[in-house]
Amino acid sequence: MASILPIGNRWRAQVRRSGGKSISKTFATKRAAEMWAREIESEIDRGGGVEPATVTVGEMIRKYREARKESGRPILEKSNEDYMLDRLDGEFKSDFAAKLTTERIVGFAQKRRKAGAGGATVDMDISKLGTVIRHMASLLGITVPDAVTAARPSLRHLRLIATAARRERRPSPEEIEKIFEWFAEHPEREPAIPDLIRIAMQCAFRRGELFNLTWADIDHDRHLALVRDRKHPRQKIGNNEWVPLIGDSYEAIMRQPRYPVPEAYAEKRAADPAVPPHKNEYIFRFNKGTASKYFKLACDEKGIVDLHLHDLRHEATSALFEAGWEIPEVATVTGHKDWRNLKRYTNLDPADVARKGRLKLVTAT
Repeated sequence: MASILPIGNRWRAQVRRSGGKSISKTFATKRAAEMWAREIESEIDRGGGVEPATVTVGEMIRKYREARKESGRPILEKSNEDYMLDRLDGEFKSDFAAKLTTERIVGFAQKRRKAGAGGATVDMDISKLGTVIRHMASLLGITVPDAVTAARPSLRHLRLIATAARRERRPSPEEIEKIFEWFAEHPEREPAIPDLIRIAMQCAFRRGELFNLTWADIDHDRHLALVRDRKHPRQKIGNNEWVPLIGDSYEAIMRQPRYPVPEAYAEKRAADPAVPPHKNEYIFRFNKGTASKYFKLACDEKGIVDLHLHDLRHEATSALFEAGWEIPEVATVTGHKDWRNLKRYTNLDPADVARKGRLKLVTAT
């Protein structure tokens, strides 16, 4: 039997059958809740159990989060993936996965583009939607149409999705000087950011890698930093790598203030390795979004156009090649496993290569 219950100003319909899981959905009116319940009861009566048609995308997203957590690979709070799943849940929560259409998915993509999202960002949203539906349908033992794959030709034709454009932006020495100049003029803005920029420019760290570094991850004798669970095309957990701290990066790290960890928390961590580090264990204790915000502000106020904090990773990689480093040596710094991927971040100046070629010819003669 169905239960229709008032929930604040809305109505929740819940359908339960013996031997089957209960399913529920919330509506703005009691009549809408009753109509939905009757439809679900009819489907159950015809099939003798809960049909795949009754599973909503919202339920799949919730189960996806649960499955990831139980598998030791949780969705990190405030991560891009977390925000993406929240966005998909807000849009498709009440949609039945088996009844998703190209028109519905295109409508979502159009809404995202109108809100200012780029084609590559929308493509990531659509891909995550497909991932959730595909894996959760398999886990639940149900079959639903692959609506995302079916929608892709239309999404591409309408230019609502796109492959991420390859960036070739490198900061000039003058631009870097202006950025450091801006932070010197604004010491009240997070004072550790100039050191963070210096480290990123030399060691090619991703922003998240820098903000995940703890004091325990620094090898003081060998001037190395341990990057945990480094981005990898296949291995998501346990891909820990030692990264050389190039130039004065080690000195920049050692300039950061250290704060004691509460004794009770330290004991808790020692007893259970799964307990996350205390905030005082991190080298950079402020929010990573703060770094990007002030970097952009510095660029805007100094008239620097289209330069992102992540471009410093490109700069570091290219600078290492220009300094004569070999591919395996550069990969030790950047963490890339494939030259094709490493090449994306390597934007050598053709004029500089030409100058080196002329020098070699002069030396040979």
